[in-house]
Amino acid sequence: MRPIRMSPAEVAIARSHIGVWRTIAQSAAPYALVIEDDVWFDRGFAHIVDQAWREMKDADRADPAFDVLYVSYAEARHGAPKELISENVFRPARGLWFLSGYVLSRKGAQALLRLLPCRGPIDLWINHKFGAIDVRALRRPVVNQRVDLLSTNSYSILPSLTKIGVLDYSNAALFHRRPTHSPVFAFGPLGSGLSSLAMALSMLGYRCCSDLDRVPECEFERLTAGRAQPIFNAYVNVASLRPHLRTLMLRYPHAKFIVTEDEEAVDRCSDGVLEAWEGADVVRLHRKDANTWWALCEHLRLPPPAAPYPVVRDMGQRRHRGAAVDTPMTRPAKRLRYDRSPWVAEPHAGWEGISDSVSERPGPFASRGNFEDDLADVQSARWRNDTFPGNLGLFRPANVFRESGGGLSLAVRQEPLGVRNLSAAAISSRDSFLYGRFEATLQATNVSGLVTGFFLYRASPRQEIDIEITGNRPTRLLVNVFYNPGSEGAKFDYGYRGTPAAIPLGFDASKASHRFAIEWDPCEIRWLVDGELVHRRAAWNPTPIPPLPMTLHVNTWPTRSRDLAGRLALRALPASATVRRIAVDAFNADT
Repeated sequence: MRPIRMSPAEVAIARSHIGVWRTIAQSAAPYALVIEDDVWFDRGFAHIVDQAWREMKDADRADPAFDVLYVSYAEARHGAPKELISENVFRPARGLWFLSGYVLSRKGAQALLRLLPCRGPIDLWINHKFGAIDVRALRRPVVNQRVDLLSTNSYSILPSLTKIGVLDYSNAALFHRRPTHSPVFAFGPLGSGLSSLAMALSMLGYRCCSDLDRVPECEFERLTAGRAQPIFNAYVNVASLRPHLRTLMLRYPHAKFIVTEDEEAVDRCSDGVLEAWEGADVVRLHRKDANTWWALCEHLRLPPPAAPYPVVRDMGQRRHRGAAVDTPMTRPAKRLRYDRSPWVAEPHAGWEGISDSVSERPGPFASRGNFEDDLADVQSARWRNDTFPGNLGLFRPANVFRESGGGLSLAVRQEPLGVRNLSAAAISSRDSFLYGRFEATLQATNVSGLVTGFFLYRASPRQEIDIEITGNRPTRLLVNVFYNPGSEGAKFDYGYRGTPAAIPLGFDASKASHRFAIEWDPCEIRWLVDGELVHRRAAWNPTPIPPLPMTLHVNTWPTRSRDLAGRLALRALPASATVRRIAVDAFNADT
């Protein structure tokens, strides 16, 4: 291995920072702002830092617990791998450069000193320590390098990183990567890792159509004729494209092509594919290769995510059923503002998603089970009290109590709780479920600023299927889906709005109990009210169908967003929603 050589300027800068760390570690101050001498402050510095600080106090339910908070940085060109903590704060896995401005806690200074010695430029070294300390960053930098002066910092490594594309100063805190090399086409035999490849491409920011006997006709015409922008920019294991391999190569001379292989299928993987793509930019991926991320990302000129390469069972080619089943909706949905991400299909005239069919079970681990709970008593083996950051109230077990007429009351109250002055209520399943039917009989609150929710949820990666009723408009149902790609544990937790739609109920959900249900299968999600189908979504209309186990939740909580539920009516508190029954018929992922 070659030694790391540092320039005199880098040595001086490292010593300066370490000296500051020692001072902070020995001081009585819980936090200190550390800035270099050649920076300028963004006009919104104070407001953004104050807002981020409040969000971290809510998330940590105490004073912020970070070690290092970046307020100035340059980010990897395609976005540093990150985990969202709140609207204005994220936790980077790596890929943040420069230490021009940061907030260091006393415990953070002590932790950094324990990690010494520093080898290499200090901002490069600290990137390798992100796993050992609690590092956070503002959504965008608010302290910047001055451009009217030549910096005295003579870095030996970072300019080289800029030249080869590792750094990009122009775009800060990119939460949605946009691949620059597309389209991508991939083929291979069953069992060679095609479904894993499709998931990996999604994790890299591609909108990937995969594992189908054919694409919808409108998409096929866009792709082959080139008269309109296709919905997707990656296609994996799509049988109807295979006869057109040469045509696709000629139409897209800069496209990327991938062939997947395994030991048992070396001969079959190249039956016509490699011949048709002769002269194209092709990479061969072996299913058991330990360096698959590296080979794929080198081919696509992208940095690999911090998450491991996904392992997904090959699902083969699902049968596309043509147009989605046409069931008239008596309550037309109004699309609300969506998140923009690679995993949300942009609206196109006539696009209704991909209606396909899958006959297989969710997986060998899942057993089907069902129960119906009247909630006369909260069974600790089935339900637990829950909490989550990002709302104005703390969930407390005392706010869940039995109603005299049956069921549970979920209350929101005003009470001083230190970091918050409101309490809220929730119950959540202890088990995780993968596909099935979930129904709750509930009566929502009608207090402005409160939300009554019934939903499925998971984190890492974040996926969610929602039913919500807001207190300012209890005659309206909000349905929503959040989708992030990745296998279990992948820290893809992006999205604020999801893909919400509003549906008129035709009644006031706060006046009486009604039945609300979610039906979730590998091909479609359906929402029902009192047994009537009110909304349905096929795959990619506009998101993929979440494919990972989720827990079931019912809650009432005060939202920060006036756009969502109106101004919080504090004088109307305490207020509550009532849930009288929960019924589940689903695959249990924990048995």
